[in-house]
Amino acid sequence: MINSMTIMAAAAEQEQANPLIPNIWEIVVTSVGFLVLLFIVIKFVVPAMEKSYVERRDAIEGGLERAQAAQAEAAQLKNNYEQLLQEARTEASQIREQARTEAAQIVTEARQNASAEASRISEQASVQIAAERQQAVAALRTEVGTLATSLASKIVGEALDDDARSQRVVDRFLADLEKEQASTTSAGATE
Repeated sequence: MINSMTIMAAAAEQEQANPLIPNIWEIVVTSVGFLVLLFIVIKFVVPAMEKSYVERRDAIEGGLERAQAAQAEAAQLKNNYEQLLQEARTEASQIREQARTEAAQIVTEARQNASAEASRISEQASVQIAAERQQAVAALRTEVGTLATSLASKIVGEALDDDARSQRVVDRFLADLEKEQASTTSAGATE
């Protein structure tokens, strides 16, 4: 019974205690637990979280710096590429212009060579025609002389076999013929 009385006395004592005011032993135990928990958090959890935070911040900032460096390098490469492309375009334009100039020069030289060759061929043909004309004139003179001599022999009734005399007669006859032809040509030109 003593036990049941003690229990009842404790229960009566607890009923009299104010529920808004906590028990001292509860405050002490709770405070010690809180301090131990606070020590563990400060000593182990906060440094681990701080380390993780610093690593993450460094990774992000490093990633941003690397991205900016890569972007700057890409911009530099792009500028170099555009500059090389512009130089290539300029060089291609110069090569095309040079090719056009050389083509025009080649065409001009070919025309000049063709013109010179045509002139040479024309002069050569003129010389050849003049030579052939002279040969034809000489052949005709000889033929006309022979015919005139034989005709004169038949008309005169005497042989004109003397070559020197017959040559003089032929030359005189041809000279008279040329004078007559020249006077006819000049008379036709004046009309």
